[in-house]
Amino acid sequence: MSATATDSGHDDAGKGSDGLIIRILGEGQYDVSADALTHLNELDSAVEAAIEADDEATFRPALVALLDGVRTVGVAHAADSLDESDLILPPDDASIEEVRELLADDGLIPG
Repeated sequence: MSATATDSGHDDAGKGSDGLIIRILGEGQYDVSADALTHLNELDSAVEAAIEADDEATFRPALVALLDGVRTVGVAHAADSLDESDLILPPDDASIEEVRELLADDGLIPG
């Protein structure tokens, strides 16, 4: 899900050169290593499939799983940091329509 991807062009020491800063709207930023992206892409695929099928019953748990995945594999980014997010994900209470509007061709997490 490429909710919103930005090309910040920064090499933040906290996230490393091969990681991403992922923001969950209304919650905060997480430093996520590139190694974790395969797992997150799998979770993202489930969200995409639910949206394509317009399946609200599957969508909600899939979105929550994706966001929980970011929280689990990521490390909270310093709250006082002004670093741009590489990806922006919707909050877990976002509607299927709101997330549909955020989707890019690659999903919320590109790759």
